[in-house]
Amino acid sequence: MITIKNKVLALSLLTALGFMTSCSDFGNENVTPNAALTPVTSALLTEAITGVPPTTATGALLDGVAGRLTGLAPEPRLFAQYWSQTQYPESSLYSTTFADWSRYYAVTLEDLQTIINYNNDPATKAYVAQFGSNNNQLAIARILKAYMYWVTTDRWGDIPYFGALKQDTQVKYDSQQAIYADLFKELKEASAQFDGGTVFSGDIIYSGSAAKWKKFANSMRMLMALRLTKVDPATAKTEFTAAYADAGGYISANADNALVAYTDANQFRNPDNALFDGRDDYGVSDVLVNKLKDLSDPRLPIYAAPTTAGDYSGLPYGLNRNLLIQYTGANDFSRPGTKILAKTQPGYIITASQMLLAKAEAAVRGWITDDATIAYNAAIRASWEQYGVYDAAKFTAYTTSAKVAPTTADFLAKIGDQRWISLYPNGTEAWTEWRRTGYPDLKPTPYAVNESKQIPRRYGYPNTEPTLNTTAYNEAIGKLTNGDKTSSRVWWDK
Repeated sequence: MITIKNKVLALSLLTALGFMTSCSDFGNENVTPNAALTPVTSALLTEAITGVPPTTATGALLDGVAGRLTGLAPEPRLFAQYWSQTQYPESSLYSTTFADWSRYYAVTLEDLQTIINYNNDPATKAYVAQFGSNNNQLAIARILKAYMYWVTTDRWGDIPYFGALKQDTQVKYDSQQAIYADLFKELKEASAQFDGGTVFSGDIIYSGSAAKWKKFANSMRMLMALRLTKVDPATAKTEFTAAYADAGGYISANADNALVAYTDANQFRNPDNALFDGRDDYGVSDVLVNKLKDLSDPRLPIYAAPTTAGDYSGLPYGLNRNLLIQYTGANDFSRPGTKILAKTQPGYIITASQMLLAKAEAAVRGWITDDATIAYNAAIRASWEQYGVYDAAKFTAYTTSAKVAPTTADFLAKIGDQRWISLYPNGTEAWTEWRRTGYPDLKPTPYAVNESKQIPRRYGYPNTEPTLNTTAYNEAIGKLTNGDKTSSRVWWDK
């Protein structure tokens, strides 16, 4: 794991130069002799991970695998009830009807596909090999491409996949079932593609470590398999156990956590720091604060900041604007914690705690023979250690308390609760896991304005699709039970 500052100070320029070509109509008149005619694939990888650096002092990294459009997206945090809005509660009331995916495709996925194309093309593969062996570049790009497509399909359901990134404007939507099947294949093949050659120099997640990328791929396979527990339990078990038993291992220790290490430079800071730069739009919800208080959970002072009175008070979730203005005018409430908003706070993608809870769930389901309670407790410890709050005596008291220690009847529910707590502030994954499991037992705001009055189950397709990709869009929405609405469910959400 390395920081991003030195890698991407000139990233936008490098990327732009990488694609510069001249118009043939003017011969060589406009050709710049020193311009790169082939992309700098190491720069493309870094950009795919972080997103394009902002051009303003208060801007944020939006794209990438750990930016504001993925793990640190604010709106899914509202759906998962991690946060409440302080002034304009529209998203908390589920007013969103659609979401745009252009930056997923046009930036992150396009960067990764370009890396793949140039490492496969006989005319360019020798040149780009200076940035890492062709196979190592292909393996990492394929794994990250699979991750981004996984995030995208879990948000919308059926999406352009097999025909995407091929310069076509009319692209059919592929079924989520077919996409999942291909992602499993891609992850297996990519893991096997690493060779002993030069590491990929643009990798700011694992510094090109094949061993750690194999753990990431296997972890992703395990998490994807759990998504299928209701829609295809046989495949879920098969895929999970195959990944779990793979010799490459999975992320089971914090040292292997997949993360982006942000810096104190504004261009490359934690996107959540930028989100609160001069603004005060979110507070930690009463749902989360009250849960942590009830469990005497030591992560509370990390996740939330104290009020001016020195206590922790969550902002009531889902108030309409009139009630919200009344409440915030008369009461103090906790904002996200100092650590969560620090410029250098990492953006976590997959963590050991997350994977140990996946292991515990698989054990409860009878897929593996490991002790579920041991894995469950290890997950809690990993989360505490991740945030620097581990204390042996407190840990023993916590994990043996009736509110935390699982029983046969409530084991999956308690795994779900601990997963929700440990994933914070990754609202995207927390919302997705809530949709899959129903845990924790979140209630929709009584002031919901969407048609179902329930917590959204998916995002509506981009509002440009009905006019720019009409045939494919109409075919896709025809497969949705309630049409292109947030109440329709993706394939695995039963």
